Amino acid sequence: MPLKVTLTDYGVGNLYSIRRSLENCGAEVSVITDMSELADAECMVFPGVGAFDKTMERLLPYREMILSRLEAGVPALGVCIGMQIMFEGSDEGKSPGLGLIGGRVVPLEAKVVPHMGWNQVDSDDPLMEGVVDNNFYFVHSFHGSPVDPGMTIGTTEYEGTTFPSFFRRYNAYGTQFHPEKSSLSGRRFLENFIAFAEEQA
Repeated sequence: MPLKVTLTDYGVGNLYSIRRSLENCGAEVSVITDMSELADAECMVFPGVGAFDKTMERLLPYREMILSRLEAGVPALGVCIGMQIMFEGSDEGKSPGLGLIGGRVVPLEAKVVPHMGWNQVDSDDPLMEGVVDNNFYFVHSFHGSPVDPGMTIGTTEYEGTTFPSFFRRYNAYGTQFHPEKSSLSGRRFLENFIAFAEEQA
């Protein structure tokens, strides 16, 4: 049986590319707009691109339910803004986040923002196994800053500054980069995530 992935459509970002990427890696993907359906999700994916407050708008009424499911070990992947909402809050907006990861989302300290294009992710997490060059696609102006450094499992250097770009707590992963836009590296990463999520079932 293929892994059943619940992909959240909260009105921001491009769902097509990540849905296609997950399906190409063997997952069965259902897209939801009613966030109450996350109560029964086998695996959750929170896609990227968008503003923090707008992203949290539909999730906020179900915040406690989603958080309790993540804390219970339901596998999840948050991409870009989908990762940032895992934090307690963001300097980009006023809404609380899901609060899975202690800390806030802060502006990227660089002369040129957004950080856009290909860059290295320094990580030895098992989800990077078989990824040839750890080169992934980024587009962002903010990044997660966890209170506990142990939440960070990967970093990226940009304009002389190293920032956290890959996170994990329980069975929830968060990436500042976009695996669905990262060619062969992204495909292998998503294959590894799906295999990981299947092991948790």
